[in-house]
Amino acid sequence: MAPTGVALQDARARLFEAADRVVLRDGPNGLTSRAVTEELGVAKGVLHRHFPDFDTFLAEWVEQKVVGLGDLADGLRARAGAASVVTNLRGALVRVFDPFGLATIRIVIARDGVRARLRAHGEHPLSYLGEATNVLTGYLADEQSRDRLVPSADPRTLALALMGSGHLLFAGELSALPSEAAVDEVVASILIGVEP
Repeated sequence: MAPTGVALQDARARLFEAADRVVLRDGPNGLTSRAVTEELGVAKGVLHRHFPDFDTFLAEWVEQKVVGLGDLADGLRARAGAASVVTNLRGALVRVFDPFGLATIRIVIARDGVRARLRAHGEHPLSYLGEATNVLTGYLADEQSRDRLVPSADPRTLALALMGSGHLLFAGELSALPSEAAVDEVVASILIGVEP
């Protein structure tokens, strides 16, 4: 544990990194202020020195995950026209519904205080799902412009179907991550009739 009175360098970033490690190890239910500070090896008061309360900390953690979807958008944009649409979408869903994505969704749904703070920051409480849907919509539109989806396909509707089905698949009752084949099957079933 860091000695009392010693400044913690980049405290906010290090607290967020500690939260990531807790989520990977213990899941979203294990993400408490005590777990975060113990993971970092600091007194519990350190978190409250940088955030007024734990819901504010969680809201900012969620906002970081939303911003991180920009990397996914860049990667999909670079892959448009390459590999298969199903393969690219599988990779996107695996990224969207990774442990952090699933934790983000669960925390926002379960904690009224987090939703209130996201609204106060001008964010929609379900902004992670909304931004992920926008990323998939943009990718599908790119593929459509390359004639890899038929002109009559609606990228937004397809993205919504992929997000809903993906969430059910990754957060489903299997209590394990789905196989690549299972994800491909779901994606392919949504794309039936829209690939030329």
